[in-house]
Amino acid sequence: MEEQPECRVLSIQSHVVRGYVGNKAATFPLQVLGFEIDTVNSVQFSNHTGYDHWKGQVLNSDELHELYEGLKLNNVNHYDYVLTGYTRDKSFLAMVVDIVQELKQQNSNLVYVCDPVMGDKWSGEGYMYVPKDLLPVYKDKVVPVADIITPNQFEAELLTGRKIHTEKEAIEVMDMLHNMGPETVVITSSDLQAPSGDDYLIALGSHRKTSQDGTTVTQRIRMESPKVDAVFVGTGDLFAAMLLAWTHKHPDNLKVACEKTVSAMQHVLQRTITCAKAQAGEGNKPNSAQLELRMVQSKKDIENPEIIIKATVL
Repeated sequence: MEEQPECRVLSIQSHVVRGYVGNKAATFPLQVLGFEIDTVNSVQFSNHTGYDHWKGQVLNSDELHELYEGLKLNNVNHYDYVLTGYTRDKSFLAMVVDIVQELKQQNSNLVYVCDPVMGDKWSGEGYMYVPKDLLPVYKDKVVPVADIITPNQFEAELLTGRKIHTEKEAIEVMDMLHNMGPETVVITSSDLQAPSGDDYLIALGSHRKTSQDGTTVTQRIRMESPKVDAVFVGTGDLFAAMLLAWTHKHPDNLKVACEKTVSAMQHVLQRTITCAKAQAGEGNKPNSAQLELRMVQSKKDIENPEIIIKATVL
């Protein structure tokens, strides 16, 4: 491999002692793909909160500021990317925005990848699993400074105030999100009807480029992934990290970046479900511990994913 210029990511996400969510899900893939990643742990928990028990500490906005000040005093607050995910606290989120804005003043090419984690749909009903007062902060402060966002369908609907029933409406929602700031929007999962049938999940992507003469060109894609019958945790965090890496390596080809991201994702999930079922034994449902992503075992798939899911250009 020829030496790539160093690419540095500041990732502000949760940390678990055991398992793979937040920074634990983002760090290994980004390192494997050649990035330097500096992590701020927004929480430190024993494990993710889907287990029966969990213990730990939460970082507040003053403590986040203090850590950032330390980097600044040593003049090492120089980044090419910022990556953020699940946040429960409004003032913490506002502090993240301040940090992103300061880093962007220093490096106008900085790319902020934001997974606006707010909620999801269960059997057709949308539920928010963060406090409601975070929505206006995402809408008015976070999304406008983001360059790449990865909402699920419910989060895209929350951010725009529009419901999605068809692919056409999804495209309109993605355009509205572009108008709010980000040039890349990926709706990571939806309940849209997949052409291949009910066993598939639809993801949609849109990349808007403004050329020298001010005209905008938008590339839009659709991907269909086979549904995996299990509840995984950390998949969104892994997705956003890999999308960051692959859009970096294929800056003007959202199709290839998404194919690599979604294919790698599928490899990890298939390996995880296979191992989890073997551990649980015949006829038993795997538990949270058994369903932890098989990250290390998937190193080769993360580094060089075989493309098993192709994107359709819309």
